[in-house]
Amino acid sequence: MKYFIRITYDGSKFFGFQRLQDCPTVQKSLEDALSCIDGEQVLVKGAGRTDRGVHAKGQGVHFSLQHSIPVKGLQHVLNRYLAPYIQVLECREVTDSFHARFSAQQKRYRYRICLGDYDPCLYDYVLFLKDLDVERMKEVGKLFVGVHNFQNFVSGTRENYEAVLFDILFEQREQFLDIIFVGKSFYRYMVRNLVGALLDIGMGKRDIMEVKEALSDQSLKKRFSTAPSNGLYLEDVVYSSEYFLD
Repeated sequence: MKYFIRITYDGSKFFGFQRLQDCPTVQKSLEDALSCIDGEQVLVKGAGRTDRGVHAKGQGVHFSLQHSIPVKGLQHVLNRYLAPYIQVLECREVTDSFHARFSAQQKRYRYRICLGDYDPCLYDYVLFLKDLDVERMKEVGKLFVGVHNFQNFVSGTRENYEAVLFDILFEQREQFLDIIFVGKSFYRYMVRNLVGALLDIGMGKRDIMEVKEALSDQSLKKRFSTAPSNGLYLEDVVYSSEYFLD
């Protein structure tokens, strides 16, 4: 039987999502718990491989079990195994064609910045910065929306750097500034590099024209800052209802 779960986790307690041999990761924690429950080795696939320190509010994961387990019971038992830093928010049966990554229609990331005084209790969950020109950042954000070659904003080598961003939103409440990215696909460090470029502009370190050039001419090898991981959240992954059996 194939299952889908939606999970939330505190990324500061893990070395990222992807399985590592000798370090705690989200994938390894899930696979260890599911293998104990099913009595067989279970492998899981996630909608995205979040980096060390990146959090999730709605990460999508799929896996198959040898034994058929009611979804409510499976969710309850998993949460007992995974507490306190991972929680299963949703558990459903899915079709054999479902894949947590490739079936995703849309992903939503949120980057949180605190514009107020430093608070060590928030260090793992926000980026502390002051004196940002948010209006200039919004102007640059509009440049990223649409279909672009993001080679200058992606780490590592790929065959294809083209991606579509549906929207970039800015939400400001009291001392917190959130930048929300909505798109189809996000490549390695892409959100953190886009945030870094926005912050470079907001702090007056780089010019808007440099961002335009980086989007239009990949041979220029423009490089901007990479934002720290602690302010980033994989907030939601959207799937078509056709995959869900219940």
